[in-house]
Amino acid sequence: MLILRPARLTDLPAIEHLAVSAGNRLTTLPNNRDHLAELINNTQQSLLQNVAEPSHQSYHFVLEDSQSAEIHGISGIEANVGSSSPFYSFRCDHLTHQSQALQIQNTVATLTLCQDYEGASRLCTFFLASEALPDYALMQLSLARLMFIGQHPQRFKPRLMLELQGVLDEHRQSPFWQALGQHFFGMDFHRANYLTGINAKSFIADLMPRHPVYVPLLAKAAQLAMGKVRPDMQQVAALLKTEGFTQQGYISIFDGGPTLEADTAQITTINQQFKKTLKIIERPSAQNDNGYLVSNNALQDYRCIHALLDPLDLSLNSEQAALLNLTTGDPIYLLALPPKH
Repeated sequence: MLILRPARLTDLPAIEHLAVSAGNRLTTLPNNRDHLAELINNTQQSLLQNVAEPSHQSYHFVLEDSQSAEIHGISGIEANVGSSSPFYSFRCDHLTHQSQALQIQNTVATLTLCQDYEGASRLCTFFLASEALPDYALMQLSLARLMFIGQHPQRFKPRLMLELQGVLDEHRQSPFWQALGQHFFGMDFHRANYLTGINAKSFIADLMPRHPVYVPLLAKAAQLAMGKVRPDMQQVAALLKTEGFTQQGYISIFDGGPTLEADTAQITTINQQFKKTLKIIERPSAQNDNGYLVSNNALQDYRCIHALLDPLDLSLNSEQAALLNLTTGDPIYLLALPPKH
């Protein structure tokens, strides 16, 4: 059975393996042992803190096979964007130029470097290593962290955002970066991504253009890539949009991938999860059982599993309860998944 729980130091070799498997695709999962150890340490320290106002906390969770102890994925949350280091985006704007003499008016698309998302919470570091997992694994890895946010709202901001990876060409190069970023940074896309991942971000403010970039001057391939998500992330994008995330005119400064945002209190999972008192009953599975994500509402010991349950009963068996470190009478939170799950 797959269980989602907070990352701990003993997971470091497995998370390093995930970083290698990701192949520099994730800014927040660089193949750097010191940074990954810091990521785990920040998670453990954040879970120990009594938070009244979110600041520098971050939380990373791993998806573990309870039998083999193999780690199949990782996902994270940053409590307050910009509290530890600057966070930059491109805001998609328009400038209007007009000539009264010629009676001509032109509106031109532009990109403006900004820090508009500072002060929001951010979903980050989403990576599922294997496609040979149950179909609910992607939902468990993504939605269990939203359940965590809903159960501990004081730890997060009213606005929640994330960046989705943009498109790459057949040579694994970013058309957007090649048309824009490389001219200012003097390094390839993957190097810039890596430096950002290990929080060496000062070069962004030092080197990025301080004036709006006129989109029509970019190569056509770069223009077409703006706001587009990488094909292998389209399922994740679709899931997030069902949660209420939308594009509001911001893109990544590196690959031009879309930035999504939502009001935290309006997110579907946060509104649809519900609290029950745990009952433990041993019973065989039945055809009318539905898929649920079930979590234990803890902090340091947060756990979330997938379970097939009778909607009219919603009791767990002893194995499921043990995986959540719960006993009869403890509170649990449940999220009903679509019927196919």
